Amino acid sequence: MSRPTLEVADLLREQGDRFIDRSPWLNYQQLSVLRAIRRCRTAALGGHVDRCSRCSHQAVSYNSCRNRHCPKCQAQARQRWLAKQERELLDVPYFHVVFTLPHELNALCRRNARVMYDLLFHASAATMLEVAANPKRLGAQIGFISILHTWGQNLLLHPHIHCLVPAGGFSADHKRWVRPKYAFFLPVDVLSCVFREKFIDGLKKAFRRGKLMFSATLPELSARKTFLAFLNSLGRQKWVVYAKPAFGGPTQVIRYLGRYTHRVAISNHRLLAFDGENVTFRWKDYAHGGRQRKMTIAADEFFRRFTQHILPRGFVRIRQFGYLANTRRAASLALAGEFLGAGSEQDPTCSRQNDAPAAWRCPRCNGEMLIGPNLSAQELTSLCGRLDSS
Repeated sequence: MSRPTLEVADLLREQGDRFIDRSPWLNYQQLSVLRAIRRCRTAALGGHVDRCSRCSHQAVSYNSCRNRHCPKCQAQARQRWLAKQERELLDVPYFHVVFTLPHELNALCRRNARVMYDLLFHASAATMLEVAANPKRLGAQIGFISILHTWGQNLLLHPHIHCLVPAGGFSADHKRWVRPKYAFFLPVDVLSCVFREKFIDGLKKAFRRGKLMFSATLPELSARKTFLAFLNSLGRQKWVVYAKPAFGGPTQVIRYLGRYTHRVAISNHRLLAFDGENVTFRWKDYAHGGRQRKMTIAADEFFRRFTQHILPRGFVRIRQFGYLANTRRAASLALAGEFLGAGSEQDPTCSRQNDAPAAWRCPRCNGEMLIGPNLSAQELTSLCGRLDSS
């Protein structure tokens, strides 16, 4: 893929200070992320001098910030994660299920990100496990990976969970593998109702325990009677749960997972133009058939939308549930392999998807570039000056 003509870091270097000065509501985590992205792969973070193993060519490489919200720092993290996951994939079809929160909850999410997103994880996971265990549905103990996304294509808040689920699961006595009865795996109408009930029940408990904070735009919800009336109105709505049919075995799953696991709110390749005041970016309008559109907004509004997707420090956005939970994953996968037979062995084409990236080649002679020792920002600046003058 070609290098983008514009990056989020470029916008931050141009107008980031102005946005920060105008936004006293930014918390420490948001400020830290914005500063990290702005400094990513610049002399401020230090770097190293790479030397060609064949000729005398030298090139400076700056260190990356490695922040999970940085559009430039996700490729290697994604490859490492996928390489680990491919060893744990089963040779069965996989389903994709998405749980979405109603937009009426967006204001609560902005003020209570950790509480709301934790509840989104637990309510969606409990829904999947409960409905799958029902003998009328699947009658099996399932396992799955859940991935949190908080954005829509237009960068507005749109919290939802992507679940990647192997088709089938263990019988209650763990003596056989249960395959899906229907092509759609689990009925979305049932998932929607159960998810809604569990999430609303979780909100009631969080309110009773004083875990929710209410912003200046929602002072009325701090009253118990008003809050319960608000939840009752949500309970009368139909909550969106979407399920895709099975899309293949391990090779397809690795490719599919790579599209979701380490995404950030917007990639640099979607940025089209910046005139110093306004940002233009490309987005898909899913409400109208996924049509490609362009949107132009003020830089401050762009940053405001971007920062609302910065997660609380230490918040885990990729989690595993059911028999894939950490406490039982190894034993469960070994047992599943026995039930599924030799067909569960890793697809040899799958590993090729995640081979280590090729070594950086010299632009002059195509020789392998050897990475030098890490240098501080001061050392690197001094060295770059000597290289430029030679």
